[in-house]
Amino acid sequence: MSARPARGGGRWVTVPPERLHPWIDGFADRHGPFSASGDDRVVRLEAADGALAELHVPFPPMRPPGPPHVTRLVAHARAERRVGVFLVRLGGYAAGVFSGASLVVSKVGSRLVQGRTAAGGWSQQRFARRRQNQAAQAYDDAVETAVRVLTPYLGELDGVVLGGDRRAVDALRDDRRLAPLLALEAGPFLVVPDPKLAVLRDTPSSFRAARIRVVDPPGVSPPG
Repeated sequence: MSARPARGGGRWVTVPPERLHPWIDGFADRHGPFSASGDDRVVRLEAADGALAELHVPFPPMRPPGPPHVTRLVAHARAERRVGVFLVRLGGYAAGVFSGASLVVSKVGSRLVQGRTAAGGWSQQRFARRRQNQAAQAYDDAVETAVRVLTPYLGELDGVVLGGDRRAVDALRDDRRLAPLLALEAGPFLVVPDPKLAVLRDTPSSFRAARIRVVDPPGVSPPG
């Protein structure tokens, strides 16, 4: 599990699906009995001492929503899903299909894109053009890889998770070849380092987890 500050107050906690029910039990142990409410995207737990937990449904919408909220959310979070993952950073990319947390098929690649230079004048312009061409080729390779790896599973995917560098991914969004995959886009966006195979294999720990916004009772400081 991991935690970080939440905009507007409180903190975000990410909890693996296998730990979600124990986490909710722990919330009750720490804060007392709670009431549950929500919809197909967020389940809210309001405890007797004023603590609040907003559990964002992974791979929404949750069907069917409604009570018993906790039971339905835990079952939804733990459901076995087939998920496509596409990671892109400038010069590197990875695409894979997961069944649950298991990687079924994948392809990882890279292409040289020269770094920036401080040189000026005509050489600088020529260098910039070369770098731009290298980046365009790298992005084209990334798109071709995503299409080749993910498209055969298109009808089976419960979602496509994107990650890497946001600017790199945004540069590819207008590519028509990706349209069927982007139509299945599911959060969260995974900010990851150079997308090697080991990085791709580790992504289920992020995209399968439930994101929870926790607001502590008045006068209580969050854990250090």
